[in-house]
Amino acid sequence: MNSQDRDLLSSLFAAAVAAADPHKAIAARLPAKPKGRTIVIGAGKGAAQLAAAFEDLWDAPVEGTVVTRYGYACPTRHIRVLEAAHPVPDKASLAASEALFETVSGLGPDDLVVALICGGGSALLAAPAEGLMLADEVALNQTLLASGAPIGAMNVIRKQVSRIKGGRLAAAAYPAHVISLIVSDVPGDDPAQVASGPTVPDMLGRAEALVATRDHGIILPERIARYLADAPEDAPKPDDPRFARNEVHVIASSARSLEAAAEVARAAGIEAVILSDAIEGEARDIARMHGALAREVLMRGRPFVPPVVMLSGGETTVTIRDKAGRGGRNSEFMLSLSVQIEGCKGIAALAADTDGIDGSENNAGAFADGDTVKCMREAGIDPAQMLAAHDAWSAFDAVDQLFVTGPTGTNVNDLRAILIRGQ
Repeated sequence: MNSQDRDLLSSLFAAAVAAADPHKAIAARLPAKPKGRTIVIGAGKGAAQLAAAFEDLWDAPVEGTVVTRYGYACPTRHIRVLEAAHPVPDKASLAASEALFETVSGLGPDDLVVALICGGGSALLAAPAEGLMLADEVALNQTLLASGAPIGAMNVIRKQVSRIKGGRLAAAAYPAHVISLIVSDVPGDDPAQVASGPTVPDMLGRAEALVATRDHGIILPERIARYLADAPEDAPKPDDPRFARNEVHVIASSARSLEAAAEVARAAGIEAVILSDAIEGEARDIARMHGALAREVLMRGRPFVPPVVMLSGGETTVTIRDKAGRGGRNSEFMLSLSVQIEGCKGIAALAADTDGIDGSENNAGAFADGDTVKCMREAGIDPAQMLAAHDAWSAFDAVDQLFVTGPTGTNVNDLRAILIRGQ
């Protein structure tokens, strides 16, 4: 890929991340000061940065606790930052949940709880329902991650087997006033789905969780399946009196980040079109659709006339049937796309997770163009075999087309940018 295309695609990613800057996002929704104490709680890959931004903006006493992924912490003055495992919870995740419950215990109606919630909180907040253990929640997360189910289906199940998800953390803060400031990483920006909604209840319950397991062919771990079948009660619903005073605000989202990326492209003289901010589905299949559309634009000038950059967001999935190699959903998307655009001069692309980490490796995503597959074969890599083995990281590493940013401090899901300059 030439440096001009790589630089432009990188600038689109940078604009998308900047649009979700924690300081600007919180400043636009800073709550009024309470008569009582101000307590901050939070969870997610960008929770520490959100907490630091809140401290900078809040010119009054503040205290609290947030949890983020290992390696994602940043300095704070008054708010304690804990770290735990992601995407599969560990003992630190369990301890973090207990710390958050302790932080909101014993509050009164004059106290304010500000919940800073962003993507990644589902794993970081482990709190198995009564009768279950951490090992059960670990097994559930591993099953869900390999299932290929959309995030909404995963979360409706998680909420029914947890003591903290599905609004239960906000319920524990009652009668304090809880204001949730949400950085959305889910398609459609439903705040109840972000981090499985620890402070935001929804109307879905055990019946919907059972339907999700059936519809997506999810074989739950035995103890989880037994609990779900006999669960004594659903997660609390939005009409629960404990939530009557609470507020929920989405302060950053994929939609806003895509719009910011589009503005940068247009400033560079390239028309930009946003396909959708809520795309879901199997990563390799979504890549085939994007690839077919890119070829149509390149060869026939429809439905868009080049030069143009096609942008999309949302969260694809990867269904793992056997042991997988190294990679993530964006890397897998790009490997599949590389095959689709092989030999197409004038197409260059980037797919990356806005939190800076795609899956469990060190890259945010990967670059590709019409020569990527050729380069892989020259390096002794069979793209089809690597795709079948879910080993996209190794394929792109061999041709130096990984996109590495490190943690960005925010998380508004994935950015996919396909640049078609024309032949």
